[in-house]
Amino acid sequence: MRAAHSIGLALLAVVLLSFPSASSAQVSVGVSIRVGPPALPVYPQPICPGPGFIWTPGYWAYGPDGYYWVPGTWVRPPRVGVLWTPGYWGWGEGVYLWHAGYWGPHIGFYGGINYGFGYVGVGYFGGYWNRGVFNYNTTVNNVNVTNIHNTYNKTVVNNVTENHTSFNGGTGGTTTRPNTQEQAAARENHVQPTAEQTQHEQAASSNRAQLASVNHGQPTVAATRRPGAFSGPGAVRAAGATGPNNAGRNGLAAKRPGAGGARPNAATAARNTEGATPRRPNNQGAGPHPNANAQRPRNKPQGEGAQGGGEPRGGREPREGGERPR
Repeated sequence: MRAAHSIGLALLAVVLLSFPSASSAQVSVGVSIRVGPPALPVYPQPICPGPGFIWTPGYWAYGPDGYYWVPGTWVRPPRVGVLWTPGYWGWGEGVYLWHAGYWGPHIGFYGGINYGFGYVGVGYFGGYWNRGVFNYNTTVNNVNVTNIHNTYNKTVVNNVTENHTSFNGGTGGTTTRPNTQEQAAARENHVQPTAEQTQHEQAASSNRAQLASVNHGQPTVAATRRPGAFSGPGAVRAAGATGPNNAGRNGLAAKRPGAGGARPNAATAARNTEGATPRRPNNQGAGPHPNANAQRPRNKPQGEGAQGGGEPRGGREPREGGERPR
């Protein structure tokens, strides 16, 4: 009897250790998640607050009351030269497990999930570091070019089926497996999510409107301009979201291509995105890239590489930190 009890405790410990401790989906003790997360909602990207911020896409986390949406948001990275690899849900051993996101010099594996805005499932095409400065691809980022000058414009492909799947493996999940470059990135030194990111997730977990059981997969706060800012003009709702919109003075409700949904209020949206490059919601409809998975060889010991793409505004070829897709 004691032996059976000890084995049971050991198995429980293994399950608990498989869930990351920082900025991860919260899981109650003894709970096995056998139902996958909802599909990813479609939403527009709030305008970038200023130079140096990097977009971190929204995701479904899990708490005592089920799945809840953690809004996408702009975040200051913990240091120069690192990029954000998003977390993802993966099916394994009969349950869905959360693999937490992290900061690192290169983008790792994130389940082949098409989070949009440069995170097309493999790599990152929203920008890259050069000489300690982050350069933004305005094709997929909502950036005010009047205030942010380190920009370029390059079409991003989407080789991932756009069905808004939010998990890897299992029935209906993506079938992507890590490539050689992603496996190498997984062995690099990683930096945990920032305190702002952790607090942002905690704020979402305490907001019942973010629960999938309440919003039916269409959160009224789908993305925010800054971590934890769940109200005001910098917060936006998902396409098809109903009920009071805490964010909603910006009128940026997105329309899912080929589906129903409210069109943006052009007049109001213009006031809140003045000087910004218009963005498709969640990067829908981007055209294919001839070699989205490719990377250039590392050419700089400082490790400021990025898996972004394109030339900076003004045609200047980066002299360092230029890991970009060919």
